[in-house]
Amino acid sequence: MIHALRRKPQALAGSVYRDGLFPRSEYAEAWAVLSAALPQRDACRRMVDLLWLAHSESCEAELAALIADDLGLRDLPDARELAKRLEPRRRELPADVPVAPTELASFDALLEVRA
Repeated sequence: MIHALRRKPQALAGSVYRDGLFPRSEYAEAWAVLSAALPQRDACRRMVDLLWLAHSESCEAELAALIADDLGLRDLPDARELAKRLEPRRRELPADVPVAPTELASFDALLEVRA
């Protein structure tokens, strides 16, 4: 759903699924504040950007805390600014895990038991 909203963010305003898209109450509060303070077009764009950031970085809880901080300071949440305040995600691959190859003869033993 969030992918479709990125293409047409204003659909958020009239979506029957809107409240279900918000992963936490802070997101619903952000929507209420944004929609009251900004024109619908800007409010939708900002909210979709917040939802996309939470989705793409898998940081719903951490972002919710930052949104709550902004709302507490009476600031409008902005995804670009909040992205700078998020802790960088570790994107390293795990170390190589040694895997011992299986002897092919062991499969013959399995097949004989089955027959």
